[in-house]
Amino acid sequence: MSLRLQIILFLLLLGLTATAVAQTEISGVRTSDSGDTTRVVFDLGGAVEHKVFTLQDPDRVVIDIAGASAGDLSLAEAGVVQRLRTGSRDDGVRLVLDVSRQVRPRSFLVAPGGDRGHRLVVDLEPHGRDESGDGGESTASADSERSSASRSAPTRSMSNGARQRDLVVAIDAGHGGVDPGAIGPGGTFEKDIALQVSRRLARLLEDIDGLKPLMIRDGDYYMGLRDRTRRARENNADLFVSIHADALDNPSVRGSSVYVLSEQGATSEAARMLAQRENAADFIGGVSLKDKDDMVASVLVDLSRAATVESSLELGDKALEELGRTNRLLRGRVEQAGFAVLKSLDMPSMLVELGFISNAEEERLLNQSEHQQNLARALARSIERYAEDVMLPELRMASEEGGGGEYVVQRGDTLSGIAQRHDVPVSRLRDANDLNGDNIVVGRTLVIP
Repeated sequence: MSLRLQIILFLLLLGLTATAVAQTEISGVRTSDSGDTTRVVFDLGGAVEHKVFTLQDPDRVVIDIAGASAGDLSLAEAGVVQRLRTGSRDDGVRLVLDVSRQVRPRSFLVAPGGDRGHRLVVDLEPHGRDESGDGGESTASADSERSSASRSAPTRSMSNGARQRDLVVAIDAGHGGVDPGAIGPGGTFEKDIALQVSRRLARLLEDIDGLKPLMIRDGDYYMGLRDRTRRARENNADLFVSIHADALDNPSVRGSSVYVLSEQGATSEAARMLAQRENAADFIGGVSLKDKDDMVASVLVDLSRAATVESSLELGDKALEELGRTNRLLRGRVEQAGFAVLKSLDMPSMLVELGFISNAEEERLLNQSEHQQNLARALARSIERYAEDVMLPELRMASEEGGGGEYVVQRGDTLSGIAQRHDVPVSRLRDANDLNGDNIVVGRTLVIP
C-alpha cells in the first residue's frame, strides 16, 4: 500500500472517529405550567433522536437522548415537575424528571427559529382530571361513566355574561362529489360517512356557548384541498377539523386515529409560502408576507409554524382521549404527517380518521346512527375542552362589559391576529399601545381598547 493511500485512509478514519465522539450539548432547560399541562423545554445544540417513557413507584418521566451530553442543568420546580436528574449512557444521556403524580408525556422537536436553536419540548399532562376533591372537574374514569343524556348537550356558560365573539370551528368533511374517498367492502363511500358525522358534529357545537361551527363542505360536491383551508381562512376560523375514514389492504385493521401536521410537512409549507410571496397574498396570523423582506417573513412563518404544531398536538391529544372512550384506537398517540389539508399554519388543525371503512365490522358501525353520534360527541367534547383550556380564557380577558382589557403576547402572535381575535381594528390597537408598526414582543401586555 502506498504512503499516499495510507495517509488518506488515516485521515478518513480520524474524521469518522471525530464524528462518532461528537455529541450534541443540552445547554439549558426551563419549565412552565398552564394549570393542566406542565411544559419542559430543553435547549439543544442540534437535532437529536430521543425516546420518552414513564416509570412508577415513584412516578418519573425518563427521556433518553442519543448522541447528546448534558452539563449542570438546574430546573425550577413547576406544576407536576419536582426535580431533574441526569446520567450518562453509552449512546447518549438519560434525563429523569421526578413528578408528583402519574402523567402522560408528549414530546416533539422544534427547529431553530428567530434567535433560538433546536429545542426538545416535553409536555406532561396528569392522567384524567384533577382529583384533589376541591369541587373541580370529575376524574377521567367518572367522566367516562356519564350518561348519554348528559353527553348529548355539553353546554357551558361562558364568562359571566360578558360579550365575546364565538370561536369559529371549521369542519371539513373529507372528499365529496366525484371523489368518493375509500370504499368499504359493503359499498359504503367514505365521503358519505365523513359528511354525516360532520353534520352531527356541527349540530352539537351549535349547542355549546362560545363555539360556532363552519361547514366547509355541506353537500355532495368536490372541493380542492387548498379551497378547503382557504374557505376556513376567509371565515376567520380558529380551529380546523378534517373528518375522514381510513382504509388499508389488510381488512383486519381497525380503530380511530388523529393526525396533526408534522414538522417536515410544516417546514415544506413554510417554504411554499415564502416562494409564492411575490405572486400571492399569503397570510400568517392575518399578516401579509408580500411586503416583508426574507428575514422578517422567515421569522413570521417559523414562529407561526412552531406555535401551530404545538397547539394542534394539544387539540389532537384531547380528541384521541375522547375518541378512546367511544371507539377502539389504532394507536395510543397522535400521529404527525404532511397532509395538505392540515397545512393551514396559522390555526390549530387536526385530521380525524373515524375508523377503517375497509374493515367490514367497522364499516357496519360507521353506518349506524348511534355510533356516528357517539363519534361526533367525542369530537365535540375534545373541541370544547381545548377551547375552554386554551382559547376562550384569552378572549375573556378582553371581553369585560363595555370593552377594554389586557392581553399578554404569546409566541406566534401577530398584531393583526390579536386585533382580529378581540374584534378591534389594528389601527386602534396600535394607538392604544403607542406602537409605530406591527412588531410586538413576547411577554408584553397589550391594552385592548
